[in-house]
Amino acid sequence: MPKNKARFYIGVDIGGTKICAGLVTPSGEILEREKIPAHEESSPRRSLLALIEIIQNLLADRRLKNRDIRGIGIGIPGLVDAEKGKVLVTPNMNLSGINIIKELKAKFSVPILIGNDVNLGILGEEWLGACRGSQNAIGLFLGTGLGGGIISGGKLLIGHQGIAGELGHLIVDPRGPRCSCGNQGCLEAFIGRWAIERDIRNAINNGKKPKLQKLLKKKLFKIKSRVLKEALAKKDPVVTPIIRGVCEHLGLACISLRHIFDPECIILGGGVIEACGDFIIPIVQKVLEKDKFFRRMRACKVKKSLLGDDAILLGGVALARQSEAKRA
Repeated sequence: MPKNKARFYIGVDIGGTKICAGLVTPSGEILEREKIPAHEESSPRRSLLALIEIIQNLLADRRLKNRDIRGIGIGIPGLVDAEKGKVLVTPNMNLSGINIIKELKAKFSVPILIGNDVNLGILGEEWLGACRGSQNAIGLFLGTGLGGGIISGGKLLIGHQGIAGELGHLIVDPRGPRCSCGNQGCLEAFIGRWAIERDIRNAINNGKKPKLQKLLKKKLFKIKSRVLKEALAKKDPVVTPIIRGVCEHLGLACISLRHIFDPECIILGGGVIEACGDFIIPIVQKVLEKDKFFRRMRACKVKKSLLGDDAILLGGVALARQSEAKRA
């Protein structure tokens, strides 16, 4: 097979509130970035058109043609059939039922790869980030929801149907709150940002008064991570105990995941961690260290994502690179 002379890859991170894409070199340097809002209430077709738009914008920024792109890797927030290119379930945004590979190939005529967003996030961190070179690592990305990814024996663990790693939907309390996936008591239903927003609303409705009422401006359905960060800095009496509860649940989850997978490290990423990680990670590490069962084993470090908002985007590129190597 002749060597591909195209110069760049495109990585895409589809999130609950925004779609981010980057033009990336084979070594992982991000040359251009584009970001547009994503709307949960949008139809699958409108979401697809937004995805096409952001890729076209990237090409236009550098006056590139399709032939300049080696491949496009896309992180999807939910369950995907990577082989068929179909999005199966996206709990926090509407892309379900779309065959992304078929639709985008008709438009761009380059190899298109899709995967679960946090699977790609941990793949990006293993390529260029906080667990670079690790043979065994777990990623937990806390944003609108909670996604997970697992590197085991140096390979991304995807399971029988390609849907392994949905760690946010571990059921931790069958009598707990209903999750966005429809189940009861998932881990995400206790610690996802939408769950944090729910708990803040409930606390205010029960008469508690946050210090940051002006900053919240009564927009309690979409509270930005930077607002949570400022609330923690001011030791807000509503937000602080709620985030401490998040830390406790996250720490206990890390204990269970360590028992199952024995990772070298656990990577925490996503928008909430980017904003509030300095508060959250030390508490999660302390909870993990209280584990009596593994107390005589070497420590498992909890690390903040080194790639931050670029982890999933670069993971998409890593996926495209791996696929290209297999075809060669």
